[in-house]
Amino acid sequence: MELASGNIDCVWNGFTMNKREDLYTWTEPYMKNAQVFVVRKNSGIKTLSDLAGKVVTVQIESSAEAALADEPDLVKSFKSYIKTADYNTAFMDLESGAVDAIVMDVIVANYQIEQRKADFVILDEVLSEEVYGVGFLKGNTELRDQVQKQLEAMAKDGTMEKISKKWFGKDVTIIGKEN
Repeated sequence: MELASGNIDCVWNGFTMNKREDLYTWTEPYMKNAQVFVVRKNSGIKTLSDLAGKVVTVQIESSAEAALADEPDLVKSFKSYIKTADYNTAFMDLESGAVDAIVMDVIVANYQIEQRKADFVILDEVLSEEVYGVGFLKGNTELRDQVQKQLEAMAKDGTMEKISKKWFGKDVTIIGKEN
């Protein structure tokens, strides 16, 4: 709606391309992402099957919620499935023991775990994998091409890697690399 009204020119922040390919004009993917489960380190939960009978939460209208919609048998195995407005609430609930697991983007999960200095871990099994891109109003190839050119230049001169390492502790970008 914001794109169509002209209030914004693009959607960028962790914007998942998967299942939206035909809705926007996209740059090439700049980052890989995955939907994962975060649990307390001492929870005994090690695999997706260990989530059976557990309380699981997800942010409403997130990529994680969409990924769970594709896994109805997994969701049915949960004791309860809670949709929350934001991940801050979800992490407070995990910390207090009100929930057993959070489903979310691995990039955000790693950042939250680092910031909170909490005893949380990410399960090795992922729910789904996806890529991030910059989305523009359908047909806006002129602006997309300008942004794509800059992304490629930043990848080539090392700027993307430097920014990624500053914020994520490693290079999570994929532009100019074999995927």
